[in-house]
Amino acid sequence: MQLILGYARTGMVTVSALLFLLCCATEAHNITSILAKSPEFATFNHYLTITHLASEINMRQTITVCAVDNHGMSDLIDKGLSLYTIKNVLALHVLLDYFDSKKLHQITNGSALAATMYQATGSAPGAAGFVNITDLKGGKVGFGAGGNDGELAATFVKSVEELPYNISVIQISTVLPSEEAEAPTAAPSEQKLTDVMSAHGCKVFADTLLASDAQKTYEDNLEGGLTVFCPTDDAFKNFLPKYKNLTADGKTSLLLYQGIPLYESLTMLKSNNGMTNTLATDGAKKYDFTVQNDGEEVTLKTTIVTARITGTILDKQPLAIFTIDKVLLPKELFKAVAPAPAPAPEPEADADAPSAEKKNKSPVAQDSPADSPSEDPADQRADDDKNGSVRYNGGIFAALLLSSFLGILVL
Repeated sequence: MQLILGYARTGMVTVSALLFLLCCATEAHNITSILAKSPEFATFNHYLTITHLASEINMRQTITVCAVDNHGMSDLIDKGLSLYTIKNVLALHVLLDYFDSKKLHQITNGSALAATMYQATGSAPGAAGFVNITDLKGGKVGFGAGGNDGELAATFVKSVEELPYNISVIQISTVLPSEEAEAPTAAPSEQKLTDVMSAHGCKVFADTLLASDAQKTYEDNLEGGLTVFCPTDDAFKNFLPKYKNLTADGKTSLLLYQGIPLYESLTMLKSNNGMTNTLATDGAKKYDFTVQNDGEEVTLKTTIVTARITGTILDKQPLAIFTIDKVLLPKELFKAVAPAPAPAPEPEADADAPSAEKKNKSPVAQDSPADSPSEDPADQRADDDKNGSVRYNGGIFAALLLSSFLGILVL
């Protein structure tokens, strides 16, 4: 009996340890917290926060941040660049790949070209959004902005923090000079809304908005506060066939449904979970959706689709523009997908009876009309409870239940 209890306790400890590691692995990284441990990066950390790059970094996986110390940042600040231009410069220091100290010194063929968050904005010309990483002689590693005639202006100093294949934070000797990234960038109030979206991966949506009556509603709300959830080009291209089948009023409502008539920063969206009205909301026509967050990820949920915020184009009061991976579909225009009926169980064959063709067969399920545009509201409505904003980590909850069960078993 003692031997059995010993095995049980050992098994429980092993499983509990594995479950604990699993729970920890689900936690997202936080670049602000990482850099806060090192006062020498206070200025760099501050500008990541006020340009809203920090929140974008926290939403990404497999990323490398090339941090610059306070002295190096002072050279950048002394140039008198606008905050929007500084954002482009710092975005050039965020590589969309994982490079820790070991990988930097083992680069294939001694050189690599890494895409950056500046490249991901869609506003970097040519190769300006890439960083050249070269393993130099004597153990040094050089860094240079793409399209800069191969100049390696900075070198690797040290590793700050490494979470393998998730995030690597390294220090480089100086800010990477780039004429393209340092080019003047206008403030939101000085730019045309559709031009901003077109330049940052939302051209299809912007062009569609330009050709509709919805554009004026967006412009009328700019001064008082506006948040736009802009479907990326791929997302809106895939949706265009359904969009073309909508009525004129339906098209306008669909476009207005992608915006809300007040300013909401990413931080505000993370803390203000729940239902929100949209530019399409009009009396009995609710046209609302639910904002939810799980850690650093923010999702927008309708009864038809759940879209995820994938990036920040602009976040400066009174205007915020975020990219999303799917077009938001309102229940007023589209019907929810009905779950396919489960096939009826077949009766067990009698071993003694001769096999015969079954007289009753389950009818074949017809294709659901889900996702098809409708002039009237969808026939079926989701319960209000389904739109609740309370969320929990299912993995952690299951882990705790399993650990408790094992503990009771041993007792």
